[in-house]
Amino acid sequence: MLFALWERFLLFLPMALMLALALGSYWLVRTTPPPLEEFPATVAAHAPDYFIEKFSMKNFDAQGRLHAEVSGAAARHFPDTRWIEIDAISLRSVDDKGRLRQATAKQGLSNEEASEVQLIGQARILREAQRAAGHLNSPELEFNGEFLDFFIKEETVTSHKPVVLRHGAHRFSADALHYDNVAQVLTLTGRVHATFVPNPQK
Repeated sequence: MLFALWERFLLFLPMALMLALALGSYWLVRTTPPPLEEFPATVAAHAPDYFIEKFSMKNFDAQGRLHAEVSGAAARHFPDTRWIEIDAISLRSVDDKGRLRQATAKQGLSNEEASEVQLIGQARILREAQRAAGHLNSPELEFNGEFLDFFIKEETVTSHKPVVLRHGAHRFSADALHYDNVAQVLTLTGRVHATFVPNPQK
């Protein structure tokens, strides 16, 4: 009699274990807390990580020559865009022919390499004239507008806003401008007006 009961117990033991495992799994599913809500990746705020006042910074080329000198009343660096916002900006640079270029504006945006400077508000870029052996080889060149984008290494100036260009005594105005000093190409678009002044008689 005892042996028969033992055989029955062994016969139903696997089923009992399966039932216990199933109940245990169900209990775990019911008592396990829900997964944590996934939060989107934090977007870096557009806020300066440092600021300076009454500053001047210089950038030199591989040969040790002055590439650009930027100064201003105050500056703020934004790590999310890697741009420097400058109040009362003043810029000095020298082109490949040794001519001094000066730029000023109420506000400026410069990248960290000072290879591009955006001039905003009463923007002005002036390139000095070049003389050799007493002769004027290249007259003074001046840009004026509310926005000028100055690419220093490429020696280009662009603007999508009205601009006035003076080349010596000649004067040009347009709604937009692209000037390439290396290729010596000037592109004026929109309402274009030009005033040419003849050379004085010798």
